[in-house]
Amino acid sequence: MTQDTMTIRQMCDAFDVTPRTLRFYESKELLFPIRDGQRRLFTRRDRARLKLILRGKRFGFSLEEIRQLLDLYYVDDSQQTQLSQTLDIAQERLSDMERQRAELDEAIDELRNQMTLVGDMLSSNKPAA
Repeated sequence: MTQDTMTIRQMCDAFDVTPRTLRFYESKELLFPIRDGQRRLFTRRDRARLKLILRGKRFGFSLEEIRQLLDLYYVDDSQQTQLSQTLDIAQERLSDMERQRAELDEAIDELRNQMTLVGDMLSSNKPAA
């Protein structure tokens, strides 16, 4: 990926996304490819932004949160604002994920206990051979 621009197909192959995904992010003004007639040419900046978008989505950030963080890149303070905001949002998301994991662990334990009870009931009701 050392070239200056990439086509939509090259972007799809490089990032394992669909053309529809790229067009969607473009329509949401998260990506700004160069328009050459019907062609879209994505710059290194677009590739960096897509990488951050996909990472943010994987972590559960909303598109609006991702947009706000990407927009902060242009605040002229050596990215301190962007980094600070990213850390704040990431901490909130991590807390949410940890809470969800605890709830899921509890549900898994409860399901295992119920399965054990049902298994025990079935074992005790087996006819003698």
